[in-house]
Amino acid sequence: MTALVCKNFDSADETRPFEDGKGRLDLLTTDRGPVGRAVFEPGWQWSKHVKPIAGTESCQASHVGYVVSGRMKIVMDDGESGEAGPGDFISIAPGHDAWVLGDEPCVTLDWVGFGDYATPSGS
Repeated sequence: MTALVCKNFDSADETRPFEDGKGRLDLLTTDRGPVGRAVFEPGWQWSKHVKPIAGTESCQASHVGYVVSGRMKIVMDDGESGEAGPGDFISIAPGHDAWVLGDEPCVTLDWVGFGDYATPSGS
């Protein structure tokens, strides 16, 4: 394992665009696992812009992350819901939909759920 790693999301190891140009996932590969920065554009919704890529009824990824900017509504398959915004820590179990609130992109960092996110069979 490398003692010091410094990588920049603007030079990501991989970038995955969402449907209809509604954002992207910038992924860094590290010795400790993938780390992602997602930019969700206004109008983005998982069920519209990632579901066609993932092929699942709802997002089946776990997320543990931080909201850098913008706001997002998250609705679990059982109906539980919440909103997240700048400065919020988020922990989201598999089985949810989410969408951007307002006219500002929502930018999130995620240390758990973005490795297979926005790939076929990866929510």
